[in-house]
Amino acid sequence: MKAYTTKSKVLSGTDFKEVHKKARIIYKDIKKKTKRKPYVRSAYFKKEKIFLDLFWSHLYDKKSQWDRTRRTKYFECGLELIQNSRVKPTSKENPNKKSETLHRFLGMTPDKKLFAVQIKENVQNKNKWLISIFPKKY
Repeated sequence: MKAYTTKSKVLSGTDFKEVHKKARIIYKDIKKKTKRKPYVRSAYFKKEKIFLDLFWSHLYDKKSQWDRTRRTKYFECGLELIQNSRVKPTSKENPNKKSETLHRFLGMTPDKKLFAVQIKENVQNKNKWLISIFPKKY
């Protein structure tokens, strides 16, 4: 499977507080641009909106700080991938909910770290939400 190579690097930091602060600054800049739900437009989905608010609630569901930190570090790279990538994702029906489709995009940072971005699409109304960004092994 092909992976989109980003120009932005992984957010630096060792603890969740430090990395979270940097990611929230990026998120607030996006949030300022709209009065409603924050979103970015996707190149692959023909400039349709990908809503970002579900990402944070999914992130806070994770129990360990280590896992939260690991995922948050790729936030900027994940947003760039969504906005610029035209590489076809792997898509499958959500096994837990038949009315949803899950799309998984692969990306690579400039220092050759592989990561994945997962987007959930509602089949009826075609709304899309960023669920998760996480590092992957080769």
